[in-house]
Parts: sequence; C-alpha cells; structure tokens
Amino acid sequence: MSAAPETTVLLERLSADVAAGRLIPYLGPDVLTLGPAEPPVPAGARALSQLLSSRVAVPGRIRNNLWHTAQYIETFRHRVTVDKLMAEIFKPVPEPNHLHRWLASLDQLPLVVDTWYDGAMRAALAGRSDWGSVHGASKARRTTDVPWVRAFDAAGVECEAEAAIDWATVLYKPHGAAQPDGDVLASDSDYVEVLTEIDLQTPIPGVVKERRSDRGFIFLGCRFYDQILRTFARCILRRAGGPHYAVVPDDLTPNEIKFLSIEGITPIVLPLAEAALALTGATENV
Repeated sequence: MSAAPETTVLLERLSADVAAGRLIPYLGPDVLTLGPAEPPVPAGARALSQLLSSRVAVPGRIRNNLWHTAQYIETFRHRVTVDKLMAEIFKPVPEPNHLHRWLASLDQLPLVVDTWYDGAMRAALAGRSDWGSVHGASKARRTTDVPWVRAFDAAGVECEAEAAIDWATVLYKPHGAAQPDGDVLASDSDYVEVLTEIDLQTPIPGVVKERRSDRGFIFLGCRFYDQILRTFARCILRRAGGPHYAVVPDDLTPNEIKFLSIEGITPIVLPLAEAALALTGATENV
C-alpha cells in the first residue's frame, strides 16, 4: 500500500510536530519489527503469552492471553517464576531502529510513551544524559514512598519520581520494563489495583500529566484488541491537549475501530514501516 499524497503531507506535518515537541510518540511492540532483522524478543502480547506457555504448561484456552497466562504461572509456580521468565525473555536488548534513533536525536522531545517491556528505546537514548525513565511498578516491587511508579535516571540509578521534572525527555513505560531491574506488570493481579485507580488518574505520573496537557499523541505500532490496552491508552490520553493520531493496519477489530472513534483518534491506515520512513525521513528500515 502506497500513501496517498494527502497522507504523505499529513505525515510530514506530524513529523514536524513530533520534532517540535507538540506531539508525543506512543510506541507499541510492533515498532520492534521495523529493524532489518527479526527482534530477539517477542513483539506483542500474544507472542509473549505463547512463549511463556512454551516454558510453563498452561491451559490451552488462555495461551493467547498474556495477563491470564502470567497469572496462571504466578498462581501455580510463584511470582518469582514470572519475574525470572520475563527477565530471561527480555534480557536481549533489540538494536534500536531508525525510529528509535530519530526520536532519541530530537532535542525537543518532552515525553515518549513506550508500552512494551524491551530496552530498545532506552538504548537509543543511552548517549544522552538529560533524560530518565518512569515505570509502572508491580505492587511487590515498589521501593519508594511514591505509589504506582518507579523512576530511574539516565544511568539506570533509581531516584525520586520528582526528579523527572528536570529531565529534557521522559521515557514513560506504563507496564514496567525489563531494564534496568525487571520490574514489570504482567499478571492479572498486577493490574487489579492499577485498573481500580487508573480512571482516577492516580497511577499516571505527575510529569506525564503535566507534559501531555497541551500536546497530542501519535500511536505507532500499537494494537487495542484487549481491554487492558485500551484502558491504559484512554487514561494516558485523558486531559491531553490533542489532537491524536494512530498509524494502523487495515484489519482493525470492531473494538479497535470503536475505541479510536470514541477517543477522537484519527486513524492513518498505512503499513507501519512506510509511515515510519515518512516520519523519520529515512530511506530504508535500518
């Protein structure tokens, strides 16, 4: 599929908006497929669920549901097993691709939302010292008095969440991250209290609330076929300045179509690879 001229013009404008800090990138796991090689980690909740199921036997009816699969393993093999498996699976850090590198090169990038567990975006930012990351934290792993989240500076040292106010770029990992210490939300029990509070915005970091207030979001590599994915996106979007856009494939489910419509997200139906080239100005996926 080739982009229509009006779509090309739109993507050029959105690229300028991202570069100027007016539009916040919201990255999903499909971004990992933009590199020239197969990523060394699963790119998506269903692929991860199937990989976990290959390591620990789970009932067939839940093998395509990450959160149910992780909960089954946690219940019958202990939470330590979930953490160990996730750490092993996401230990390889994917080579940052042209989209990651372009984002990291921008000097007016106040916020990047990265919803997957991998360390590619973190690796892309590693050459800078003016950034840090704020992660969603599992109840069992929180180590500070600030509930819901943990913060790490550019060197990977845990710090107070308030430090994020001074960072030029904040990398927000709402579901947790494999690096630097493997604290992730994965099982149903991880999400119970978060989903209870997220409509009240309590788990959303203050720096995210502040930096979204006069900006919109652009969704790249995201799917919204599951209620948890839709809920997180909806609550991160809430009270954002807008407008919002999403690069999407042509096989959206009815729930995804409804979600985009309700949330006022303009869909851009185009292969992610083509859209990423247009946004970054790259000539190939490297």
